[in-house]
This record gives sequence, structure tokens and C-alpha cells, in this order.
Amino acid sequence: MDIPFHLAFPVKNLEATEEFYKNLIGCKIGRRSDSWIDFDFFGHQITAHLKPEELKNALTNEVDGDSVPVRHFGAVLPWEDWHKLADKMKEVGTDFVIKPHTRFEGQPGEQATMFFMDPSGNALEFKSFKDPSKLFATS
Repeated sequence: MDIPFHLAFPVKNLEATEEFYKNLIGCKIGRRSDSWIDFDFFGHQITAHLKPEELKNALTNEVDGDSVPVRHFGAVLPWEDWHKLADKMKEVGTDFVIKPHTRFEGQPGEQATMFFMDPSGNALEFKSFKDPSKLFATS
């Protein structure tokens, strides 16, 4: 049984946030008010709250030679969907924090990954596994 998660996060501008998540990422909009918007984020509920004072620069941690923003969220997409999103983000001129590439090549956790920021500076990671059964593989 799949159980959807819920994540609430701060943003500085609801209009820019809606444009990004709805029109670029492809999320449907759920409930909303003047201070927040719910999005259907690949079957999960994320809520953008208008709270610019809560935004901070994400610190990074080294992972496989990349400086990964520690505070981030995203989705694990099917292989072809990940490549379609990567192509779309390249086409619109996304300023990637970490460009689309393959990480942990030849290892059990081999994955395609990319990082970019939303309009409020929240870090997003999208990843994919050629073999989805390796999502939690350790050896």
C-alpha cells in the first residue's frame, strides 16, 4: 500500500511558486488560500506557505563529489519520466545546482540525479533508478 507523504515549506511569492510547480514541474493545484497552496507532487501533498522570513540558504554536504544541498526534497521518477523532465529543464535554461548526471555508476545505488532551486531557493532533487528495486540497495 502506497502512503502519500505531506511536506510544508516556505516560499517568498505564491504566484511565482504556482507558475513553477504547476506549469514547469506539472503539479496539479489542490486547496489554496491567500497564504498557502497545496500541490499534487507526484501523488504526494506539498504545501507552499508564504513565509519569506523562514527561507535560508541551504548548506551543502559532499556526496559522490557533488555539493548536495542538505535541505532538499524531490521525487524518484521512472527512468523515462526523469529524462523528459531533465530535457525540459535544460530547454527552459534552468540554472542547475547539480546538472543531470549518473551518480554511483556501477554500484548498487546507481541513479540519475539533478538538483535545482524553486523560485524561493528551495532545493529540489529528482532522481531515477534504471532498476527501481535498487532504491534502498546497500550492496
